[in-house]
Amino acid sequence: MLLLLLSPVAFVPVRAQGASPSEQSHSEFFSGVVTTLAEDKITVFKTVLGKSSETRTFHITPETRVEGRLRVKVRVTVRYTREDEGDRALHIIVRSSQKK
Repeated sequence: MLLLLLSPVAFVPVRAQGASPSEQSHSEFFSGVVTTLAEDKITVFKTVLGKSSETRTFHITPETRVEGRLRVKVRVTVRYTREDEGDRALHIIVRSSQKK
């Protein structure tokens, strides 16, 4: 007689809070300074030393999570996903500009 013992522990995948599995696996990040802010979109400018600068515009939806006070001239990191309509912001984090 052969006994097969199964562990009661189940594998549970972990994902970022508030992100669907497809958003989590296809999201990207972009950091820079906010140059334009509207109710439905944000434009961020990034300069990399020794390289060219880049400007990106992200659509803001009701599902977009924002941490901090979003306004022009603040540094942000945007987690976004690419869609047919353009880049959609999933999560925007306002970075502190104060030096400690």
